[in-house]
Amino acid sequence: MAMKIRLARGGSKKRPFYRIVAADSRMPRDGRFIEKLGTYNPLLPKDSEDRVKMDVERVQYWLAQGAQTTDRVSRMLEAAGVVDKKERNNPKKGTPGKAAQERAEAKAAKSAAPAEEAAAEE
Repeated sequence: MAMKIRLARGGSKKRPFYRIVAADSRMPRDGRFIEKLGTYNPLLPKDSEDRVKMDVERVQYWLAQGAQTTDRVSRMLEAAGVVDKKERNNPKKGTPGKAAQERAEAKAAKSAAPAEEAAAEE
């Protein structure tokens, strides 16, 4: 059975609240889970102690059993010092989109034209 440590959403519309759970990876996001490992409340300020609460011993147990964490949960575990920080690299994330690149090229061409004319006059 492939185990995941992931977030299961609760709370009402526009008021998210998440449980950190150990679940079979084939189960739906908010469906059946094996064990509740903690909670995450994104509405609280980032420096609040109640924003992320988890049972670190049980998380370590499930990791020892071979459970995989989702990206968001692994970031929480890194912040808590449970797992080592992973090196992440997404070079395409910072590049502008196609339309923005076209606008930048047009702006560069427009600003380069008067400079070329001034240089030609001298």
